Amino acid sequence: MVWSFAPEQLQDPDKVTEYLKGKCCGDSKETQLTALCWALATIYQTLLDSRQHHQGEERENRPTGTAAAQAPATGTAAEPKDQPIPVSVTPIHKKKYTRKSVRLVKDDDEPGPSREQEEEPEPEVITRSPSLSELRDMRKDFSRLPGEHIITWLLRYWDNGASSLELEGREAKQLGSLSREGGIDKAIGKKAQTLSLWRGSLSSLRERYPFSEDVVCRPGKWTTMESDIQYLRELAVREMVYYDPDNAQLPTDPDEVQCTRPMWRKFVRSAPSSYAYSLAVID
Repeated sequence: MVWSFAPEQLQDPDKVTEYLKGKCCGDSKETQLTALCWALATIYQTLLDSRQHHQGEERENRPTGTAAAQAPATGTAAEPKDQPIPVSVTPIHKKKYTRKSVRLVKDDDEPGPSREQEEEPEPEVITRSPSLSELRDMRKDFSRLPGEHIITWLLRYWDNGASSLELEGREAKQLGSLSREGGIDKAIGKKAQTLSLWRGSLSSLRERYPFSEDVVCRPGKWTTMESDIQYLRELAVREMVYYDPDNAQLPTDPDEVQCTRPMWRKFVRSAPSSYAYSLAVID
């Protein structure tokens, strides 16, 4: 199902609710949940584009020089007080860690030293241990902040590029206490095989808390479009903690996790009262 929203359409939550109900009417519950998740993502992107366009116009219309802004002349039409205000949202930025490797080859019929081969697959990857300065940067990017909720930390962990950083257990141990929980950090450091820091942390959290009821997302109500998208992503991360690690068909990206009925109910319960009823009707 393709969604298309105009920025002015999103200023009235009641109209948005009626529009969503009309589009999803007659579909199965699972189809409704999937369609609604796509709708929320489309709304988020529309608001972001609107905000960026608004900021671009402000920069273009900003006067240059030292002339002070003049007060509006009397007798002119005043701006309407109920003019909609664009919603401020922050785009998601993800870091990417990469490892470089070089394979040297030598032509059979050409004497001389080996040369570097370009644009060919590399059958062997030569890795090295991270330097002290790299370890410091990793600690800064991946350490859990004081008072930060465990799932909020894991989501920031993902956004900072933990999935692209592969470490052995002894290398991960050199990062020190990342999670601020001894049981989790110890499990990360004892991994014998080379894993991405993301996968190692998910499995270590699952070892520390084997029952999903022991891991809850941060309490409280979301109040902005940015915070409700953040909460949905945190619910997806919690879902991934208890995925079967041997099932290659399951998504490895939190943003690709399908919204389940329990996830949706948690999301509805965290909604402000002005939205809770409209969202509950879709369940």
